Amino acid sequence: MAEEKTTIERELILELAELLTSTGLTEIEIEKKGLRLRVARGLSMGASVGNFAAAPAPMGQPGNAIPAPANAKAEAADHPGAVKSPMVGTAYRSPSPTTPPFVEVGSKVTQGQTLLIIEAMKTMNQIPAPRAGTVVRVMVETGQPVEYGEPLVIIE
Repeated sequence: MAEEKTTIERELILELAELLTSTGLTEIEIEKKGLRLRVARGLSMGASVGNFAAAPAPMGQPGNAIPAPANAKAEAADHPGAVKSPMVGTAYRSPSPTTPPFVEVGSKVTQGQTLLIIEAMKTMNQIPAPRAGTVVRVMVETGQPVEYGEPLVIIE
């Protein structure tokens, strides 16, 4: 039983490490059924779960990726039309899985129009357009974790 639990924990750690790499986040912490797990990259400490400690991933493994020096998000964050996330949470581009996105590239928006939703602490927060214009870039996908200040949409 203990070996099975350790295998499940390792699989979960690897999944979370892959999520860190794919989203650009630096840390994820979850708690489920008394199991608390924190996975971080770029830090000197490992994650711990009860008596199970995760060793840092060797180079080339998920969770230890070297960030690209000039990625698209960094450039988009400096764009004057960038709409940045006001909170940490999960982005949703439509009000439900069966409805079309609030905006697409090329959409004309008015000031105050909902661009997307960010779920934070089980609360759905509508993100309004700060000004009228045309959406020239959408930087997030539905279900993607976002950090405070991360560019979401660019309006020109």
